[in-house]
Amino acid sequence: MSTNYLTVQALTKYIKRKFEADPHLRDVYVKGELSNVKVHNSGHIFFTLKDDRAQIQAIMYASSASTLPFKPESGMKVLLRGDTNVYESAGRYQLYVKDMQPDGLGSLHLAFEQLKKELQTRGLFKEEFKQPIIKYPRCIGVVTAQTGAAIRDILATLQSHYPLAKVIIFPALVQGKNAAASIVQAIHQANDHGEVDTLIVGRGGGSIEDLWAFNEELVAEAIFESRVPIISGVGHETDTTIADFVADMRAPTPTAAAKMAVPDQTDLMQKILSMQARIHQNTQALVKHERARLNRIRQAYPMVYPERLYRPFIDELLRLDDRLIRATNDVLQKNRSHLQQLANRLQNQCPLKEIQYELKIVERHNNALHHAMQQLLQQQKNRFVSTIRTLEALNPLAIMSRGYAIAYDDQEVIKTVDSMMVGQTLRLHFHDGQANVAVQSIDKAQEE
Repeated sequence: MSTNYLTVQALTKYIKRKFEADPHLRDVYVKGELSNVKVHNSGHIFFTLKDDRAQIQAIMYASSASTLPFKPESGMKVLLRGDTNVYESAGRYQLYVKDMQPDGLGSLHLAFEQLKKELQTRGLFKEEFKQPIIKYPRCIGVVTAQTGAAIRDILATLQSHYPLAKVIIFPALVQGKNAAASIVQAIHQANDHGEVDTLIVGRGGGSIEDLWAFNEELVAEAIFESRVPIISGVGHETDTTIADFVADMRAPTPTAAAKMAVPDQTDLMQKILSMQARIHQNTQALVKHERARLNRIRQAYPMVYPERLYRPFIDELLRLDDRLIRATNDVLQKNRSHLQQLANRLQNQCPLKEIQYELKIVERHNNALHHAMQQLLQQQKNRFVSTIRTLEALNPLAIMSRGYAIAYDDQEVIKTVDSMMVGQTLRLHFHDGQANVAVQSIDKAQEE
């Protein structure tokens, strides 16, 4: 009796058909722990699913893996759905996974925590990279849906708080499959615009699925790389997204983001009025101080008696003039004595004619010296008189002695008839006293 031996391939195919024919091995729901997770360049994910007592090889093809919002990692407990079948070339059965969810934590929440941890490690949340928000923006950009409550609230808030700023809307999808790419494109447009100095990125409230576009890695990177400071305003106050962590400033709502982007015009007006009041008070105090200083100067001894300013100089000039005359006389006397001595010596030693000749020369020199001294004295006297006249011309009392008077209204000097009125009482200062007068009429000079 001959025995029919099966090939390995035939036996494997037979086992595989048994697996495929068993309905209990299709759409199997299995839970376990991931181990030896490997992601192939093609996008396929290979891993081992195990529990305390057994394990099974598994694969998740790229078409299914691309829809996962999180990254499968070794040690992660998961809930799987898939088909059990035989992998012929390896001669083993394995699980072909169609769907995967975290066991105990939602997939989106897990993806959120994974990305948050990754970006935090990369430094995208660090305060040192956050840009300051401009205090008084000129142009505010808004990245959000073109319609909806969020854009209406943002525009209304900006208009009521700070209408000076120009607002430019960069429309973007904020929900759905293409929302993340749309938000990134709008952020790039705002940066390329060149005029925007503050950017608000956000949308109204919703579920975690509705807000998921703001948890995408490409949106986080676009916010981090933005040259324009960004304020995130996503969802309600209790909602937190990855965009909030990366943004330069986080606002709890879109309306709050608009308030943070601009100063309040009411507060600005109060500050301006307060500064105006302080400037007025400081100016008044300065004017009062300088007026008091001017009055002190006017009442100072040199201003009341200006002639006493130059009286010491006159006395000094007289003293110097007297010294000059005495010194000149002393020099002349000494020269006369010396000449007399020389004349006596010459008379005793020289012939009479020579003596007479020399005496005439001496007399000429004596006359020339006397004439020069007289001229010098006259120049000094002329200079002294000129100085006295200059001082007298500068003396305000001397000007007033020629018939002029200065009119005062209280402490202010009246310089023009425009500052006078009929019936006004003025005080006139003359060189020898004062008088109070009343203005009866005003005649203004006609301009030519």
